[in-house]
Amino acid sequence: MKKVAVIGATGFVGTQVVNELSNRGYEVEAIARDASKVQQNEKVTAKSVDVNNVDELAEALKGNDAVINTFNAGWTNPNLYDDFLNGSVNIEKAVEKSGVKRFITVGGAGSLYIDGKQLVDGPDFPAEIKPGATAARDYLNKIKENNTLDWTFFSPAIEMHQGTAGIRTGKYRTALENPVFDENGRSVLSVEDVAVVLVDELEQNNHIRERFTAAY
Repeated sequence: MKKVAVIGATGFVGTQVVNELSNRGYEVEAIARDASKVQQNEKVTAKSVDVNNVDELAEALKGNDAVINTFNAGWTNPNLYDDFLNGSVNIEKAVEKSGVKRFITVGGAGSLYIDGKQLVDGPDFPAEIKPGATAARDYLNKIKENNTLDWTFFSPAIEMHQGTAGIRTGKYRTALENPVFDENGRSVLSVEDVAVVLVDELEQNNHIRERFTAAY
């Protein structure tokens, strides 16, 4: 496997995934709303595509060996729930239409379980990100019905955004349905190590047609 498309390539996670892939020798097709924001080089090419244009996106994805989706509709978007869910569904349709089988998509930590309850349903869950987290949870339920793609759904650590940003350790622990906590009771992973996790999954195929999470 040598050519990978990254959707949402200029975002918080997508930028790091593009870097991780190119540093490991992959050819990267960086797909974003505005391709001019992508730093292109001999390993990275870019295309501007609207993820809700299924036909255009499918055409852009053709010829890749895999797709990593880091699409985010924007945490301050007033229509976040619908835009995230619709965008995710349209991306999945486009991947199917493109003929690419391997699909890794990034959702939220809100669908992880503690004591049998999903985080997003808890009384302390931050209200400002609840629409996006709920959309990611609902999309997880949708993609579980897909028997065509070799999909993987990744839920980041609870503290990815405020965590140890700027640090790439290459070390992490994984779980399926429950957050991974450290000795201090925190679930933390830098965005650089999120990229490591995603590319490791691409190479190792440990979680075909299931959700998993990772943290230190």
